[in-house]
Amino acid sequence: MTDDHAVPAIGAYGSVINRTPAVDQLAAEGMRFDNTFCTNAICSPARATLLTGTYSHVNGMTSLEGPDHTFDATQPSFPEMLREAGYRTAIVGKWHLGHGGRSDPRGFDHWEILPEHGVYNDPTFLTADGERTYTGYVTDIITDLALNWLDGQDRDRPFALLVQHKAPHRHFEPAERHRNLYAGEDIPAPPTLHDDLSERATAAAEARLRMADLVPDDLKEPVPEGLSEREEREWRYQRYIKEYLRVVAALDENVGRVLHYLTVSGLAEETVVAYTSDHGFFLGEHGWFDKRFMYDPSMRIPLVMRWPGVTAPGSVNEDLVANVDFAPTLLDLAGIEPPERMQGRSLVPLLRGETPGDWRDGVYYRYYMHLDHDHNVQACYGIRTRTHKLIHYPGHGSGASGAGAERREPEWELFDLERDPDELHNRYGDPEYAAVAAELTGQLAELQRSHGDTPEGVLPVRE
Repeated sequence: MTDDHAVPAIGAYGSVINRTPAVDQLAAEGMRFDNTFCTNAICSPARATLLTGTYSHVNGMTSLEGPDHTFDATQPSFPEMLREAGYRTAIVGKWHLGHGGRSDPRGFDHWEILPEHGVYNDPTFLTADGERTYTGYVTDIITDLALNWLDGQDRDRPFALLVQHKAPHRHFEPAERHRNLYAGEDIPAPPTLHDDLSERATAAAEARLRMADLVPDDLKEPVPEGLSEREEREWRYQRYIKEYLRVVAALDENVGRVLHYLTVSGLAEETVVAYTSDHGFFLGEHGWFDKRFMYDPSMRIPLVMRWPGVTAPGSVNEDLVANVDFAPTLLDLAGIEPPERMQGRSLVPLLRGETPGDWRDGVYYRYYMHLDHDHNVQACYGIRTRTHKLIHYPGHGSGASGAGAERREPEWELFDLERDPDELHNRYGDPEYAAVAAELTGQLAELQRSHGDTPEGVLPVRE
């Protein structure tokens, strides 16, 4: 699991900006899921959902700050259930769910985690026995630690290993071997780089995610003088995307190291391997960086899985999948019945090439950190179907930790994803889409009811 690795930066998904040979190999030997989404596009909540198979309002990890940042790791999780079933379990890398007391990793025989986001060079790790600092590049070191643990395991016992990378989280710091990658090249820009946001809710216009909001740590050199606004945006994009892709290069190399180890150790044919990210990331779409919004570049995540002898190589699945499905899937693969508390569904039937007749027709999303001090993105929730997306900005953060107190007027957005895949034209209030809006509003309310979420009242509204 990586941090901020967006689908457009993966070769197997048709990237036009880079290639990822190792992840592409995994997809060629397994299944690529084309409609996988996170349910809250921010680091800590996505990781809590991975472990628990629950939405943020259930696992308590709605944001990054305050009381909600004290994750209760004692709640039911798939690693603990696997361990109880006889699996050896380990997590190495990014945890970002707090440290100390009930927030330390639970259900793991071994854990070695970064404090918060960690650093790219000479990182310190937290362990049950104290801190350890290593010399080198964090992506390489995480892989070293993971493979060292795996190499010491009893081959007669099954294992579950979570390799959770810091990369490619901002601010990007490439490995020395990649510092000149893409030098002298122009990386293709997304067609919406110069989007003026004119047909979106005011939430889009006031967000601080523009190329102009990138700071010196992102650009690493002064902006040239004499550039027009358009030229400067393009210059900033090139600096931003090249540094991002340089970090991804080391990431993919290390995915290749894991796959190679499984092959040479004889484990490949009896091991399921999955690759995903905690959430998406804007790579210049709408002129933006970061995530948080419910737009597809932020909400959509990669998922490729290899299950030798079961999943057809090179297969593609287009069903709607959410990150709440990951925990039930990993338990099901081990023959363990997921607990009723888990709100997702196992992907095992999909991996076998069979879609249940009652599979979901919409994914529920909710972001809580209303007008956070860094990015100023409004809280939102909504539903994403195969063909449409309905987003509501309630104008407040429901009292969630990390949410600002300032109010906004409630707004809605409706996108026709078949006609408008780039989500440029808000159709909410358009008479042509009145029936669609009504239907989606009903579906959204039903999802909230079935998931036990009441956005206008589940948390105390902060005045």
